[in-house]
Amino acid sequence: MFIKIDDIKDEICFQNDSTDAVFSDIRKEPFDIYGLYEPEKSYRRLPEDVAKSTSEGVAILAKHTAGGRLRFTTDSPFIEIRYKSPGVGLMFHMALSGSSGFDLYLNNGVKDTFEGLLSNSSICQCKEDYYCWGRHIIGEGLHSVTVHFPLYNEVSEVYVGLKPGSCVGHGAKYRNISPVVYYGSSITQGGCCSKPGNSYENIISAKMNIDHINLGFSGNGKAEEAICRYIASLNMSVFVMDYDHNAPDPEYLEKTHYPFYRIVRDAKPDLPIIFVTRPVFNLNEPKVKERRDIIYKTYSRALSEGDRNVYFIDGKYMFPNRYRDACSVDGVHPNDLGFCFMAESIGSVIERILSL
Repeated sequence: MFIKIDDIKDEICFQNDSTDAVFSDIRKEPFDIYGLYEPEKSYRRLPEDVAKSTSEGVAILAKHTAGGRLRFTTDSPFIEIRYKSPGVGLMFHMALSGSSGFDLYLNNGVKDTFEGLLSNSSICQCKEDYYCWGRHIIGEGLHSVTVHFPLYNEVSEVYVGLKPGSCVGHGAKYRNISPVVYYGSSITQGGCCSKPGNSYENIISAKMNIDHINLGFSGNGKAEEAICRYIASLNMSVFVMDYDHNAPDPEYLEKTHYPFYRIVRDAKPDLPIIFVTRPVFNLNEPKVKERRDIIYKTYSRALSEGDRNVYFIDGKYMFPNRYRDACSVDGVHPNDLGFCFMAESIGSVIERILSL
């Protein structure tokens, strides 16, 4: 069912506004929001009480919208995004388009394919916050649209602008499969790809047409009991456990890794769980093998206890040796090429598990 965009518009004053678009708040029908916790209330990834109970860092990072997606269908020849944010995140090793931007994908009947960037062509400060916006021309016809939220930024309001008189309807549906849940570090959150759609989870989601939840927390994926128990409560099809990088040392990793697995397994006896070790760019990095062996020990112990629904991915083999030094921005965080290889490595296991 389609609605005229004019019938759901929201009157809002934008500074220096000369656009011909009609805007609507994406929390209204018929827009579909994925990957965020209760987006009708606020754009965040965790309940506030869980985030605060986990750590001060997670309480902040839970407001970053990594993994958030907007889906809808429209015959508008252009799409414009306007969003309000308390700041615009700047990092020396990550493009602003990835940390703080929205990007646009169109479904070609097989998968979501990149169409263009939708934000940061213009930014203005309004009191204590910022309004950012951008437009992309998509041409005539009916389009199934996916828009990815910023990976390292808070967002408080989001509006979609379409041509007056155009129609808008619900977006394409994901496969009838519960979301894949990813937990881990800054890499899991999306650092440092050039646009949100290039995080490895979003690549997998676009290729397989499956929903997901990104619970990567930069520097703060430390498997605290509060976040472990919250994850164990989620409805999910696969759990990817990818927090090696944020365990401060091997001793901490050993102390938390098997207990984390056990919390999830006790709550979800039949859930497929994938153990992932850190992606390795420098083969001589100290203690990589020690950490890898700790994670493999959890995997082996689970198998010895009769668990046949566990999987192990060794980050040492994610990147072909001939491209290894081209896969990272700083020796720790993947660039777009690195995330593509991560998506192939992790995605192939998910694809096999779900028999897609």
